[in-house]
Amino acid sequence: MSILANSDATPRSNVPDLSVSELSMSLQRTLEDSFGRVRVRGEISGMKLAASGHLYADLKDENACLNIICWRTTVGRLKIKPEDGLDVVCTGKITTYPKSSRYQLIVDSIELAGAGALLKMLEDRKKRLAAEGLFAAERKKKLPYLPGIIGVVTSPTGSVIRDILHRLEDRFPSHVIVWPVAVQGDAAADQITAAIKGFNAMTTNRPDIIIVARGGGSLEDLMAFNEENVVRAAAESKIPLISAVGHETDTTLIDYAADLRAPTPTAAAEMAVPVRRDLLLRVMDDARRIYSIMSRATSLRQQQVHTLSAKLGNPQRLLDTKVQSLDHTAHKLGACFDKYLHRRTARVAELSAMLRHPRQVVAEAGRSLAQWDQRLLSLKSRLLQQPEQNLQRMGGLLEAFSFHNVLKRGYAVIRDENGAPLTTAAATKPGQGIEIEFQDGRRKGHLAG
Repeated sequence: MSILANSDATPRSNVPDLSVSELSMSLQRTLEDSFGRVRVRGEISGMKLAASGHLYADLKDENACLNIICWRTTVGRLKIKPEDGLDVVCTGKITTYPKSSRYQLIVDSIELAGAGALLKMLEDRKKRLAAEGLFAAERKKKLPYLPGIIGVVTSPTGSVIRDILHRLEDRFPSHVIVWPVAVQGDAAADQITAAIKGFNAMTTNRPDIIIVARGGGSLEDLMAFNEENVVRAAAESKIPLISAVGHETDTTLIDYAADLRAPTPTAAAEMAVPVRRDLLLRVMDDARRIYSIMSRATSLRQQQVHTLSAKLGNPQRLLDTKVQSLDHTAHKLGACFDKYLHRRTARVAELSAMLRHPRQVVAEAGRSLAQWDQRLLSLKSRLLQQPEQNLQRMGGLLEAFSFHNVLKRGYAVIRDENGAPLTTAAATKPGQGIEIEFQDGRRKGHLAG
């Protein structure tokens, strides 16, 4: 008996059949369990930010390329802003994408790979911000000469704030408002930006000047002051801003956007305020110069008054002369009148002797007397007219030479407590009571010391 074997039959294997999905998921678990979290260095390429907020890119070197993904919730926490061409170190978890049979890196953090990459990123950022005009000289604001309030953005602890306050106290004590911020770390840039904008938004006790300061440190320590939001806040500040970050050899991007860069925080305090003692000396010197000028001007005016007074003469003496002349003229007028009256009386007597009839003589004499009376009155008026004119002229001269007219031209008469005129400064003493006569009245007071 023989058994015939079927030549078309295929030998069966004990390997189980897997679906594509089962195999893909198995490979994913194997890859994730084998590698877990890894750090991979490479150059970012083909970066895309999806509408969902997730970031997709490739990480490549000379021989290979790796897909990377950064979820939206992680993108906002990244220390640097990813850009094509940056040499970085990405930390994350290896996994696969089953639908396209690709492995990829889910990124948790991204760091620049070495100082060279960091410097290149800063140089590119500097060129881009400079092209926008954020560092232009015409944007710089002039610092106030003597700020009333100084705002300081820095750490509330450490030597920086103490150095600033100490130097301000030495030079010119000022009102200082400290806005405490972190000066390094992930939250530093946002806090510094908020502080600068907060000072600008204040409506009461608004600073006249802002100092952004921190001590020295490595390039990584000072990175917060290179962030774009900090640089833009400094450039947009309406309040003049001094950047005092690090030591003299340290340079950050905020230095270019600030209105003035200080080599150290202490130097920033020196730039913010002048030296109070120098100002006091200058004020005292100006006061001495003003006093000297006023003294010379007063002395000159006194000499001019004395000269004019000598030319004017004594008003009382002029008045006495005119009164004497008036008396003499009145005496002569009286003598002339008496003489004239005597002659007329004699004539009346002569005519009386020639009376013919008493009534006729009386009548004629009355008529003659009336005529002569009219002529006498007319003559008297003519005789008095010239002296009256002379008197009026003399009165006008007297009024012209009166010191009251001098008062109307802006001068004043100063008298002591007894009413005697004070004509020299030597006749006065501090605290002395005086009376000043102006054209419209008198005022009493005392001389200052």
